[in-house]
Amino acid sequence: MMRELYTQIIMDHYRSPRNRGELAGAEVEEHLLNPLCGDEITVYANFRDGKATEVKFEGRGCSISQASASMMTEKLLGKNREEAEAEIERFKTMMVGEEKFPETEDLAALRGVIQYPSRIKCATLAWDAFRRGLGGRE
Repeated sequence: MMRELYTQIIMDHYRSPRNRGELAGAEVEEHLLNPLCGDEITVYANFRDGKATEVKFEGRGCSISQASASMMTEKLLGKNREEAEAEIERFKTMMVGEEKFPETEDLAALRGVIQYPSRIKCATLAWDAFRRGLGGRE
């Protein structure tokens, strides 16, 4: 039952991505490519008064990479740089099975990806790009 719901959530974000599009002149702009599968993501963000006022992405790839990017934009909007870093770290920790997001969060739908190690990079691509764009490590 939960698997079906999670699949629906992922497909909803894939078919109707949130915050998709280029952000010209963005403070944060970072492009990453997953050479193993060809997924590509570019993330963008602008900050005002220390908080992310705009977070967008564009790219192409599998449903997991695109849905995860969509979810990431919603999660990081309104966060300051430190909070964004903490959310990225929390998500990456979930992707290695050490953290869980509440069932009420769309991000919990991506937890099932850990059963498929080759797909983890798909789920974390946008998050890695955003971290790199903030000047952090990948």
